[in-house]
Amino acid sequence: MILAQRRADVEWRGTLDGGEGSFTVGDWMLGELPVTWAERTSSGENSTSPEELMAASHASCYAMALSLVLEQRGTPSERLHVSAECTLDTVDESFKITTMELEVRGKIPNLDDDGLREAAKRAEEICPVSNALRGNVEITVDTILEKE
Repeated sequence: MILAQRRADVEWRGTLDGGEGSFTVGDWMLGELPVTWAERTSSGENSTSPEELMAASHASCYAMALSLVLEQRGTPSERLHVSAECTLDTVDESFKITTMELEVRGKIPNLDDDGLREAAKRAEEICPVSNALRGNVEITVDTILEKE
């Protein structure tokens, strides 16, 4: 049974180096956003990139998975903050997304550092985006438990 299907559309004009494109995600959300190779491989202050979108997808999906794991263990969080950093690199003369680094900060009553690390590991195992990337992209998870 399909739970969700989402769509994004991209329009690209020109070559890789000199071209430009834009994409839309849904009809109501972001509107049309620019994307260029130059911005993708630089600071990216004026447009987004596939890596930024993958990082956002992974962080949000992982936060949901961790929330579920913590709830199932009887230690629901008060707050979770997940940062994701997606790296595009050159490998064997081609481009490859090589790593996804997740950092989890959480305020979770009645949980110690080891408990958060265990829950974080389980969340990474059940996160659908992690599962899509696993075996092709190195995924790391660092945890920081916020004290009262």
